[in-house]
Amino acid sequence: MYVRVSFDTKPDLLLHLMTKEWQLELPKLLISVHGGLQNFELQPKLKQVFGKGLIKAAMTTGAWIFTGGVNTGVIRHVGDALKDHASKSRGKICTIGIAPWGIVENQEDLIGRDVVRPYQTMSNPMSKLTVLNSMHSHFILADNGTTGKYGAEVKLRRQLEKHISLQKINTRIGQGVPVVALIVEGGPNVISIVLEYLRDTPPVPVVVCDGSGRASDILAFGHKYSEEGGLINESLRDQLLVTIQKTFTYTRTQAQHLFIILMECMKKKELVCKQRSPRVAEASPYSFSPSKHFLESHTNCSLFPAKLTTFPRLYWLL
Repeated sequence: MYVRVSFDTKPDLLLHLMTKEWQLELPKLLISVHGGLQNFELQPKLKQVFGKGLIKAAMTTGAWIFTGGVNTGVIRHVGDALKDHASKSRGKICTIGIAPWGIVENQEDLIGRDVVRPYQTMSNPMSKLTVLNSMHSHFILADNGTTGKYGAEVKLRRQLEKHISLQKINTRIGQGVPVVALIVEGGPNVISIVLEYLRDTPPVPVVVCDGSGRASDILAFGHKYSEEGGLINESLRDQLLVTIQKTFTYTRTQAQHLFIILMECMKKKELVCKQRSPRVAEASPYSFSPSKHFLESHTNCSLFPAKLTTFPRLYWLL
């Protein structure tokens, strides 16, 4: 199912559409996946563990998964995990792609009102547009009148996540829907996204997948070597600046600006937990204690298998 909406559509209207028209039940957890939009490879073992962990988290908690919806980058890896899951004839996972209408290839296939439309998922290699990932169950396509540009979906997606988090799934204790961000690879904007999540009220937990490349690895490096208050010694600072320059083809000035954003993230270091034990700590999804895993179902089924504690490393930012 899909809907094309204005980029400034109110989140309460979107949620009404999702629960009343699409007849989706409110999730017990919302997993928001962010990362690189350009295609990148994951090491086979990392890809397998990432996929299995994400699917297990969604299945055992009744989660919704939010992605950017298109068939590139990290979203393609999410789609591969969903495809593998579907091939085993298991329960359906609610995966919602939130994409800008202006970058969607074969838009003409989607124009219509209250109709079923076939959609061509074969992309044109010469096109600057991109197709949607067919493994998603639903799409929200944000239109701001532009063509070939990302950005129309950013504010809409974040506002929708916030609105969902305010919905009460446990009226007795007044608990809203927990939200967690999952970061895989990513460009410099992903580090800014992480900071936005950490500065939210209340802060949104962030899982950073070290070993997936670019932004994720830089965040992991910052977590490992920064001190309390987001400080880092001069030699490591210079090393990190050089890494940022090389990773993103940045000037020194651009790298320094991104470094400041990174260190703002690391000011939350006392609430950042690196998984060390051979088994993921057990916790309810309603608990956001930084020393406990926040993607844990009431049935105590852990998100990731134990081997993920060593390959790859995960960092929890709250």
